[in-house]
Amino acid sequence: MSQLKEFYEKEAVPKLIKTFNYKNIMQVPKLEKVVLNMGLGEAIQNIKLLDAAAAELQTIAGQHPVITRAKKSIAAFKLREGMPIGCMVTLRRSRMYDFFYKLVNVALPRVRDFRGISGKAFDGRGNYSLGIKEHIIFPEIDFDKIDRIKGLNISVVTSAQNDEEGKELLRVLGMPFRN
Repeated sequence: MSQLKEFYEKEAVPKLIKTFNYKNIMQVPKLEKVVLNMGLGEAIQNIKLLDAAAAELQTIAGQHPVITRAKKSIAAFKLREGMPIGCMVTLRRSRMYDFFYKLVNVALPRVRDFRGISGKAFDGRGNYSLGIKEHIIFPEIDFDKIDRIKGLNISVVTSAQNDEEGKELLRVLGMPFRN
């Protein structure tokens, strides 16, 4: 079992039950999935960028990414429907817990001038979205082998009913929120 999952079951669940006065253990919010997304608008001109991004995302996530395609044509961007424009990975179960642990304890502290993440990026249903400008904060990425620094979107989906419960769950699991 993942170290974070064990921590969640043994320490986080009792804290959350005490904080929100849940009657049943099944009411306690939990992580459902973590979605990593890399959008590459430049992939319209150069398809090789997409292959490199997919390989780097696979290295970060430990799972093969899916190539995402344009849903609509946009003439101003020379974009046609169905053209590949990004890649994404959905992590669940043990890979999700391993990635979340790595994000909180290894990657985020490597961000330059890091003072914590904003607590305002919740969607109203307890899910959190985080944008990272440099994907090189992950230790798996070899800085010498990348051609261009790319951004990365991370969405943490929880079973929480509202933002307050979701924020408390992530805080208990170690997410470094700004005060």
